[in-house]
Amino acid sequence: MQVSVRRLALYPLGVSRSSQICGALLSPVARLRSPRTRSLFSETGVWEKDYKTETRRRVEEWWHPRIMAQWGKDVLNPMGWDAFGLPAENAAIERGLDPEEWTKSNIQSMREQLDSLGLCFNWEREVTTCLPDYYRWTQYLFIKLFEAGLAYQKEAVVNWDPVDQTVLADEQVDENGRSWRSGALVEQKLLTQWFIKTTNYAKPLLDALADLPEWYGVKAMQANWIGECTGCYFDFKLKVNPCSLPFDLFLFIHHSHFFSMSQPSSTECFPVAPASQPQFLISLSPGNDCLFFLLSQEINYVCVHIFFSLCYIIVLYLCLTGIPDCSEEDRSVARALNLRCTTVLKSDEDGRQTLINSDEFSGLTRERAFDSITQKACEQKIGGHLTSSKLRDWLISRQRYWGTPIPVVHCGSCGPVAVPEEDLPVKLPKLPSLKGKGASPLEAAHDWVNCKCPRCKGPARRETDTMDTFVDSAWYYFRYTDPHNPDRPFDRHLADHWLPVDVYIGGKEHAVMHLYYARFLCHFCKDQGLVAHREPFRKLLVQGLIKGQTFKLADSGRYLKREEIDFTDKEPVVHGGGRVEVTWEKMSKSKHNGLDPQEVVQQYGVDTVRLYTLYAAPPEQDILWNVKTDALPGVLRWQSRLWQLVTKLRGARQLGDVPSPSLLKKKELAETKKIWENKNYAIQEVTSHFTEDFLFNAAISRLMGLTNTLSVVQHSVEFEEALAALVLMTAPMAPHLASELWAGCQLLQREGDVLQQFWPTVDAEYLEAPDFVELSVLINNKACGTVTVPLQVSKDSERVQQFIVESPFGQKLLGDRNIKRAILSPRTALINLLIDE
Repeated sequence: MQVSVRRLALYPLGVSRSSQICGALLSPVARLRSPRTRSLFSETGVWEKDYKTETRRRVEEWWHPRIMAQWGKDVLNPMGWDAFGLPAENAAIERGLDPEEWTKSNIQSMREQLDSLGLCFNWEREVTTCLPDYYRWTQYLFIKLFEAGLAYQKEAVVNWDPVDQTVLADEQVDENGRSWRSGALVEQKLLTQWFIKTTNYAKPLLDALADLPEWYGVKAMQANWIGECTGCYFDFKLKVNPCSLPFDLFLFIHHSHFFSMSQPSSTECFPVAPASQPQFLISLSPGNDCLFFLLSQEINYVCVHIFFSLCYIIVLYLCLTGIPDCSEEDRSVARALNLRCTTVLKSDEDGRQTLINSDEFSGLTRERAFDSITQKACEQKIGGHLTSSKLRDWLISRQRYWGTPIPVVHCGSCGPVAVPEEDLPVKLPKLPSLKGKGASPLEAAHDWVNCKCPRCKGPARRETDTMDTFVDSAWYYFRYTDPHNPDRPFDRHLADHWLPVDVYIGGKEHAVMHLYYARFLCHFCKDQGLVAHREPFRKLLVQGLIKGQTFKLADSGRYLKREEIDFTDKEPVVHGGGRVEVTWEKMSKSKHNGLDPQEVVQQYGVDTVRLYTLYAAPPEQDILWNVKTDALPGVLRWQSRLWQLVTKLRGARQLGDVPSPSLLKKKELAETKKIWENKNYAIQEVTSHFTEDFLFNAAISRLMGLTNTLSVVQHSVEFEEALAALVLMTAPMAPHLASELWAGCQLLQREGDVLQQFWPTVDAEYLEAPDFVELSVLINNKACGTVTVPLQVSKDSERVQQFIVESPFGQKLLGDRNIKRAILSPRTALINLLIDE
């Protein structure tokens, strides 16, 4: 994932429109070459006529280090590594390697690949989540959550991945009940796990979506994930006296709650409902000090009797409160169980309901009572936070090694105790080997596990589960603002300066989980006084995937390598026989459908790969990587045409001529106006695509159109200004080519490299509304000329048609022929008249 903050980086070069031209020109390095060696203009002052493969290679070799050296404007465009987790651990186990060494070697390789593509990141702000100087502060934030009562441990029925041998959060299980990562059918287990109480923030997170107008598409997904926040949870303490139950309240416990899955060793059961009603059984377990009403298997809830041992009573996780006065369904259950109930609601003639027999809440309307009760519950820290019935707390325990250790020790006297801040980080111990099966691997690190309690100094044991990697990535954007701070996770002044993030770039898979957790942690940090804002990201760019052609054995679904397939016939088959299924899927080593970026760059060049990736589809759509498509030949041709423009310009100016309008003929003067208009239109459109909708494919198309307009070199200032704008707007996407073009054409006597220039702006005159518009006229889809019409007429199809018919131009073309239909373009100044032949 990637973020760009404070000022939008025209990715990847980071040229800020408001940045000042700074720094001296990068002086060419003099080199001795043999007479037959061809060289670049930037090196020798000699321009090569054509943009051939060898020229492209030398352009990129020359400009690559110089481009990287020019980064550093008032733009934060960082990069980091979400480096903990199952993939790295599993890969290391398969290869018999240490996960840390495996991860670090992969980071180095990926960094080299990013550098080879000319991507300019603030590497001095690089963060890596598996390094102690980062996860120290992940543990610090966990302790803050623990101290606030938002991190807790409990026994719960959890999703268990039998392949990866670890727990999964609900959102990591797909609609078919399979693990999001391994694909295994998820099992249910009863385990003691760590949770973060994200449900306390459900309503604020839902309401704050209204302040994120540029979260296109993702807002609805987040809102649906959270659900309608019309209720709340209470933390119920169950204490039952079987001889004296007032029966004022009962609970429905969902069938997935561990109470309904427990098997007490000693029970007394007997039916309490009439034969016509669903079968209820009372199950009394003295050891648990709880009284259960177990429904028959056809019913999905368990009913539990409780009473108010204090002035409040609070609800268990996955329970629904039943209050007979509040619903017919609850009254039916109460009657079926012969429950004695106290009336707590009184209805007036106008239908308004008021509480009675409710202590301090008596006399309040039902709505005001709801607010008062939830507020009191919040004050007493027993629940009351508005949430939805479907949202669950965030389960963060993972029974794997390669993750952030949970900074808690378990003491027989004190219970769970947070590790003191001065003892952080709790570092991962080195283990001789990893199996990735069964219990938490850290259980085997006996010297590490056995410790002293920070509170009573007695014997204790460290927590051996590690954190879900989403905890690491829920706060990385804060660390980017202050990545080397040894005293705190980040300085508030720096975080408030850079954040919220202006543009967040991430994949579709982050729309719910990662973004939801990041928003939660930002809200929490705001409440802790660590930052001034609640929302971390202003605008989202949800990018698609580059998919590779994938081959599977049709019978078994086994993924195949290309060398296993015979492509001689029309339909591919496996060598030796076997039908092959061809699809396009996310690139993965396990699917043998990936490609090495460096090989592609070596074949086509850095700028070509960048342009192809941007031009093949809008950023939110997936790209099917197929170099035989029109996109790749198209961007190759366009680069050559750009080079030819400069070649022709240099030829026309070889005698040192400056633009001379006096040399222009009447037709060329008309073309000059067209060049000026197209230049301004291109600047307007491309700037919008770069800063608003990120339709880089449309931006490239517009630049290609401007290139067509400039196909004939002119002795005009308008031509040179348009060519300068064209090269400048190409630079963020093809920086090596644009840098050499700028050096070669030396336009408008501007000093500095292309990346040191201001972004082009639309001429003020262009923005003024014209009195007349030149309208192109088509008759039966054939261009017939243009007509000048008043601006106020140009948007009305009937008035434009009448104007043309009455004009000498229209009378000459149309005569007495009948116009069947007039089609006025809503986007361009054009009308198509369909007439009888």
